[in-house]
Amino acid sequence: MAIISTTPPSLQGPTAKEKKYDRQLRLWAAAGQQALEEAHVLLLNDGPGVVGIEALKNLVLPGVGSFTIVDDREVDLEDLGVNFFLSEEGLGKSRAQETCRYLRELNPEVQGHSIIQSPTHFIQSKNDLKQYTLILIVGPTRTQRNGVASSLPTSHTPISTTHTLSTLAYYAWEQSIPLFHVHSIGFYSQFSLQLPAHFPIVDTHPDPVSTQDLRLLNPWMELADFAKVKTADLDNLSDHEHGHIPYLLILLHYLEEWKSTHDGKPPENYKEKTAFKDIVWKGMRTENAEGGEENFEEAIGAIIKSLNPASISGGLREVFETEECTNLDSDSANFWLIAHAIRDFHKNQNVLPLSGALPDMKSQSSDYITLQNIYKTKARKDLAEVLSQVRSLETQLSRKSPIDEKEVEAFCKGAAFVKLIRGRRLPLAIEPGVMSLSDRSAYLIQQLEDETSLIPIFLSILARDFGIAIETATEGGELPPEPADREAWVTSTMDQYIARFLEQLESSGTRLDCDVVKSRHRRIIQELVRANGAELHNISALTGGMVAQEAIKVITKQYVPADNICVFDGITSKVGVLKL
Repeated sequence: MAIISTTPPSLQGPTAKEKKYDRQLRLWAAAGQQALEEAHVLLLNDGPGVVGIEALKNLVLPGVGSFTIVDDREVDLEDLGVNFFLSEEGLGKSRAQETCRYLRELNPEVQGHSIIQSPTHFIQSKNDLKQYTLILIVGPTRTQRNGVASSLPTSHTPISTTHTLSTLAYYAWEQSIPLFHVHSIGFYSQFSLQLPAHFPIVDTHPDPVSTQDLRLLNPWMELADFAKVKTADLDNLSDHEHGHIPYLLILLHYLEEWKSTHDGKPPENYKEKTAFKDIVWKGMRTENAEGGEENFEEAIGAIIKSLNPASISGGLREVFETEECTNLDSDSANFWLIAHAIRDFHKNQNVLPLSGALPDMKSQSSDYITLQNIYKTKARKDLAEVLSQVRSLETQLSRKSPIDEKEVEAFCKGAAFVKLIRGRRLPLAIEPGVMSLSDRSAYLIQQLEDETSLIPIFLSILARDFGIAIETATEGGELPPEPADREAWVTSTMDQYIARFLEQLESSGTRLDCDVVKSRHRRIIQELVRANGAELHNISALTGGMVAQEAIKVITKQYVPADNICVFDGITSKVGVLKL
């Protein structure tokens, strides 16, 4: 009888895509990559247009699904000096088409589109923006004067920059489309983020140590029974066995001893936990070889952080109390159905679903595997209960398509660290007297009094947008034609804007040292006027990277994005986040 030799099948290696995106998959996993590949980003580009293209570059490289560039300018010599995605061959050609072509070369898997139209007309022509996952607009948007693009308006301007941006911001808000408004001027840059009214994030990627839910104060039956079996004869175990009892089981063993002398209660405060530490310490064998009792040292080190009663975070409590979670309907997002189910689970069990994660610890492999199975089995049981409630809600609401079980599982694992961001409308450059600052005046004053705060840069950029958006002071008048007079007019307009803004702020009843505040703003205004709207490539490249980073957080709904304004000072190399 002939012996037939067979070659065992080779192990399945990573796919070409997994190799290509290996590093980023370690950050946001397959679910995040899928969300990125399904995204369509719209860039409304204007001015030098560098920062917007740099942001797109950092979205194209990790594999965003598609992008569209709206820009009506032609490539000129000034573009070649600052935009690395243009070449001499493109002089006189559409800047949207040329930058789109070069961006596509970075990643052939990404679909790129270009529209030769000014952002102002694109927005006002009521184009359907629903197809876009996220919108980037580079400010300030030009107005149109007698059919000719202009960066500074006159009385003939039919559409102001503020109106154009407010129209886009309103539409994005109504359609729940995230919107980034980006500036890069000289050594300064900033971007504002308008998120939907309720923007929940399940996978916030907290510190792994903080995610450990071990349930030591209220262990379920299987965990308690395993602890009793392994520690039943603890004092008579060999040194090897004694030094390899998992620290979770050590703590459970001594907790039972403590409860027997404290009316069934665990150590509740720092003093009691310190006394409990002494009990565990006395159980450690000092004659064991160096490192032999490392498990007891792990147990002692875990007492403070692990022996705490179950509680839910303020962020999750806010989710549970939100109207969208309480009053569901057939159109409710998946997030709110799952949140409602987990709220009911917490109400019944007084704990959240177990994540099933287990930290590393000194242990024999067989014991560690048994512990892993105990925790994973409990996690699956909790998931099944939540999933059953989700299915019940779907039936009650007559939902046609069921929620994917993986989505429910991801929520259960990260429930303790869910974050609900309440989006705020985009800060617009409108007349200071018209602004409503009642809910922000205290914060603004605090920031203005802080010499390290970067809020003067943001307000100065806002003042510049306002100066570009307003018509000339006299009806039918033109801006001063000479460059020196033009600079003086722009500077004066920005100074007046800041002065009126401070006056309105002081009307709330809090006094400011306005001379000091105005002096800080004046230095920034001088730099903005000197730059005259020009971009420095290194500043725009850095800012574009930051914008793309926050955009990826928004698209993947992982990590927590900046909320809601980020400012960069290229002179002092400082970055700051403001919430206005």
